[in-house]
Amino acid sequence: MTTDSLSPELTDLLASVPEAPVTTETVRFDSDGTPLEGYLARPADVSGKRPGVLVLHDWFGMVDHVKVRAEMLARLGYVAFAGDIYGADSQPADGGEAGELAGRFYGDVELFRARALANLEKLKADPDVDPSRIAVMGYCFGGSAALEIARTGAEIAGAVAFHGRLETQAPAEPGSITAPVLVLTGADDPVVPPESVLGFEDELRAAGADDWQVVSYSGALHAFAVPGTNSPEHGAAFQETANRRSWVAMRDFFDEVLGE
Repeated sequence: MTTDSLSPELTDLLASVPEAPVTTETVRFDSDGTPLEGYLARPADVSGKRPGVLVLHDWFGMVDHVKVRAEMLARLGYVAFAGDIYGADSQPADGGEAGELAGRFYGDVELFRARALANLEKLKADPDVDPSRIAVMGYCFGGSAALEIARTGAEIAGAVAFHGRLETQAPAEPGSITAPVLVLTGADDPVVPPESVLGFEDELRAAGADDWQVVSYSGALHAFAVPGTNSPEHGAAFQETANRRSWVAMRDFFDEVLGE
C-alpha cells in the first residue's frame, strides 16, 4: 500500500503517528479450506521477538483503513496483522453486500470465532512475534470479532473493541474470559445502545471476568474511529475527538498488557 493510493483522511490518520521504517506484505493462508488474505506490517528494524497485534476489519472487509491501522501500530513497534474474516474472494462491493456478509458471521458464532482464531494463530506463528504477548482489536464488525476471541478463552494479552456490537449468540461461560478487555463505544451509537452496554457488562460479571473497562464517548455515533464516515442519518459518523481519545486509550492499554 502506498500513501498515493490513500484518501486524504487516511493519509492524515497515518501521519498522526510519527513516521518510522515499516515493511509490509500480503499474507495468504486458509481456515478449514477457505482462502484468507491478511496484511502484515512490522518494524523494518525488528530484532528479537516483538509483541503482536491482530487488527480485525469492519463490515467492509479488507479496505485501506484496517491496513493503515496496522501500519500505525508497526510504527509504534508492534508486529501488526490486519486479519481477514470474510475470505480472500469475498470482498463486499457496497453496504448491502457488507451487511449480508457480516450477518452471516453474526448468525453463525462458531464460524465467526473459527475465522477470527485462524487469524490469531497465523500471527502467533510469525517468527518475529512473541506468542505470549499478543492483543486483538477491531473496528465495528472487527470489534465484535475481537470480543468473540476473548469469549473463547484464547490465550491473548488483551482485547479492544472500537464501536463493536456487544451482543453475541454465545455469551461467555463462567471463567472463560481471562484476558483484560477494553470496549470503546459511542454514547449515541444506535448499534450499541445503552441497554447493550449494560447487557455486556452483566455478561462479563456473570462470566467472572475481573479486568474490563467500557469507555463511552459523548456525542459519538457508530464508526466514530473510521475516517471518511459521514452518514449521521444512519447513525454513523467519524468524530475526531472520540477517534483521538480512543486511540490514546488503546495505546495506554497496550503499554500495560503488552509491556511496551
